[in-house]
Parts: sequence; structure tokens; C-alpha cells
Amino acid sequence: METDNEVDVVSSPALRFGRELARSRAARGWSQVRLSQQMGYSNGYISLIERGKRGLTFTFAVKADEVFGTGSRFQELWRLYSNASLVEGFTEYVEAEARCRVLRTFQLGVIPSQLQTPAYASALAMAAVRRGDITEAQAEARVSFLANRQQIFRRPTAPLMHAVLDEGCIRRIVGGPEVMAEQLAYLETMAMSPQVVLQVAPFDLGERVPFRMPVVLLTLPDRSMLGYAESLARGYMERSRETVASWSKRYDRLLVESASTAPSLAMIRTAREELS
Repeated sequence: METDNEVDVVSSPALRFGRELARSRAARGWSQVRLSQQMGYSNGYISLIERGKRGLTFTFAVKADEVFGTGSRFQELWRLYSNASLVEGFTEYVEAEARCRVLRTFQLGVIPSQLQTPAYASALAMAAVRRGDITEAQAEARVSFLANRQQIFRRPTAPLMHAVLDEGCIRRIVGGPEVMAEQLAYLETMAMSPQVVLQVAPFDLGERVPFRMPVVLLTLPDRSMLGYAESLARGYMERSRETVASWSKRYDRLLVESASTAPSLAMIRTAREELS
């Protein structure tokens, strides 16, 4: 018969991580104080992690593997923890995203996650907490997971990213004027990267916008293409060559209809200046 603690470990990835950390510490004969010294975190932080009461970060998981010599054990537990806060089907997408050579995305309402600042991403995650959709720990996991994902766009072999933003993305204020202004300034900076092409689909496109939901098109190293779309509850990968080809054709049309890079940057700059 399972005890309450055993049920918690199974149902809570955070508690599972904490239990493994406590077990590894005990196997070394270390106190929480000793582990905190080895890890470079406070004793109180270690205590909260072991009890599953604090959000986990990928950096902490990497350090735990380093301290205990456990390969990628804690990193894998962190992935289980972070995946628990994601919509169904998203994990599969992230694995493909990490391998892609070209990423084309169209986003409605919010800045694409690949281009979000930490403050903007946190504002979105905390809004989900206030709605009761996720817990605060899951919100922290989402933001941490995003920061880890974004690393692939900073490496020397970063994929080419072509992002088309519905004008609502730059007009809807998320996190307050200061957070939004920082986000828009970051978009302007990222648009200067040779690996990023940024366009805005203005409101006056009206019914000519070919998508009614956010979509992503990935080109993989073997030149095959995958599509990804997401609803409120789940995401799904589209592998049908005919469907992906249709999405690609629509996307090409969207590029022609949207503002080119220079006018798009002017729209972003104007939106930022209007916040001051």
C-alpha cells in the first residue's frame, strides 16, 4: 500500500527532484549546510527544494549533477518537472525546434516565445497563475524552461528565424508599460541579428491574414519540414507533407502581405515610444 509521501513523489515532479536531492545528500553523509556550500545556494533554498516547495531551475539541476557526479540525472528530473507545466504535445515540438535549421513563425496577440524577455515571459506566466491555470511553481518552471530553450538562438549555429507578428503582439501591453517597452526594445535589438528576420502583419490586413491561430514551420537538417500549431489546451505536430506544404504556401503569402523589415521596425519603435 502506498503512503501519502509515495503518492506525492509520483504526482509531484518537484517533490521527486527534492527527494532525489535529499537521498544523494544523505548518501554522502552531508548536512543541508554542507550541500549548500557545495552548491553555492543558501541552506534555506536547499531545504525548500528538498521539500518540493521551490521552483527549480535548469542551472540548479546542472550544478547538482556536477556536485554529485550523476551525469545528467538531475537534468532529466528537471525536464520532467518543466514538462509538467507545458501544454500537451509541446515537448515533442521543442525537441524538433532544437534540431531545426530554419524556424518560421506567425504569432497572434503575444510576442513569440523565442523573442520574449524574462520579465515579459514572467508576466504571462503569472497571469496564468492568477487565472488558476497553473501553480506558481509551474510558472517558474515555464520561465526557466523558456530561458533554456532560447539558448539555441544564441549559439554560433543558431537557426535562421523568420517571425511575423500580428500587430496586436506589439500593441497589447503585457506586464505594464515598463516591461512592454523593454520587450519592444529587445525586438529592435534582435531584428539587427543576421539570423533574425522580423515583420509585422498590420491590423489593416484584416481577412487577408491566412492563419487563425499561431503556427510554426520548422525546416530540419535533412530539409524535411514539420508544422506546429497550438490551441488553449494542447499543441500538435503536423507531419503531412501536403498539409505542411499548404501552410508554407500560406506563410509565403503572409510575408508578401505584411510590412517589410524597415516599416515593421518603425511600427515597433512607435509602439515603444508611445509607452513613455
